[in-house]
Amino acid sequence: MLVSLIKKFGVKLSLNDPRWGKNPQGDNSKAQEGRRPGEGPPDLDQMWRDFNARLNRLFGSRGNNGGDAGGPYRSEGRGAGITASVIGFIVLLIWLASGAFIVQEGQVGVVTTFGRLSHTTGAGFNWRWPAPIQAHETVNVSQVRTAEIGYRDNVRNKQGAESLMLTDDENIIDIQFAVQYTLKDPVAWVFNNRDQDTTVHQVAETAIREVVGKSKMDFVLYEGREKVALDVHNMIQQIVDRYKLGALITNVTMQNVQPPEQVQSAFDDAVKAGQDRARARNEGEAYANDVIPRARGAAFRLLQDAEAYRSMVVENATGNASRFNQVVTEYAKAPGVTRDRMYLDTMQQIFSSTSKVMVDAKSGSNLLYLPLDKLIAQVAANDAATGTARSGPVQAPQEQPAATPSQEVMQTIEQVRQRDSRSRDSSRDRESR
Repeated sequence: MLVSLIKKFGVKLSLNDPRWGKNPQGDNSKAQEGRRPGEGPPDLDQMWRDFNARLNRLFGSRGNNGGDAGGPYRSEGRGAGITASVIGFIVLLIWLASGAFIVQEGQVGVVTTFGRLSHTTGAGFNWRWPAPIQAHETVNVSQVRTAEIGYRDNVRNKQGAESLMLTDDENIIDIQFAVQYTLKDPVAWVFNNRDQDTTVHQVAETAIREVVGKSKMDFVLYEGREKVALDVHNMIQQIVDRYKLGALITNVTMQNVQPPEQVQSAFDDAVKAGQDRARARNEGEAYANDVIPRARGAAFRLLQDAEAYRSMVVENATGNASRFNQVVTEYAKAPGVTRDRMYLDTMQQIFSSTSKVMVDAKSGSNLLYLPLDKLIAQVAANDAATGTARSGPVQAPQEQPAATPSQEVMQTIEQVRQRDSRSRDSSRDRESR
């Protein structure tokens, strides 16, 4: 801005200007006596006087045209005051402009007045009183910050002083994990603590050591990794809230959990042995689950068979005893009839399963033709027909075929049986008399 004013007033800062060394009245200055144009830089005092003279002409000052002897000195003093005012005004504008600042999206501006909190600003263009009255600090509240415990940038870059921890069963374990957090209160983050990121890092290390110190080694290595991460998350948040850091813990990630490298091989062998034991146990349980149900099923089937056999024997014995009691009762009422009936039933059972044929020799015929094979087949057919008639529905009567010689023989045998039974009945009647 000052350069633009000098150009506007016509001051040409050129070493080859022939007017160097001349005052506004055209007289040569004593400081410029004997100097020719282009021989060297002009005198700074002469430049200042020339600049003041041009300002005076700009603001209406006529210099010493009135013939006053003290005019030049008063004109120069007045021009110097005006120049100082302009420069002061320009400096004031620059100073006021220095209070403008821009807050990006996702950030918050914290403004202080003489070091004390004044207010906070949102995203956009903002203004405050310039220094040393007010100052501002921009805090990124949307950034996800990360605190790495036990490593730096990569899990291979281990930090042994942070990663090695002692468990409850007096074993040493190597842990690397990361804590991610954001800012929920930028004012607390700026004013309540110093070295905030370092504080969060130390809080995270303290929390993990306390949680691991209360847990067994196998629990931390295997089934309890998620629970350990959850407990560490809750504990870090509690400590951060107690310190009023203004941070919000969003996630705790277990990067690597393992025994120390010095005992890694031995620990791997122990793990393999445990896996073999678990596999053998599972195989044994699978075999037991296959054999035991089968044995139980076979035992149950045997019990059911035994119960069925017992029920059958008991029922048969009960039926036989009941039938015998009925027979005894009937026998007491009519001994002869009952005895004959028993005899006939017994003989019927015997003759129904025998292939012998009994013929009465008193028939008076000297020639007897017996087709035994046809007789036996006919008897079997009659028995089958009798059984079918008893079990099947009643059918309409059909025409009887013509009698064959075998049927005649059977009729003869039946007549003989009837006559024999009548003779026995008559003899029994006589005996009873």
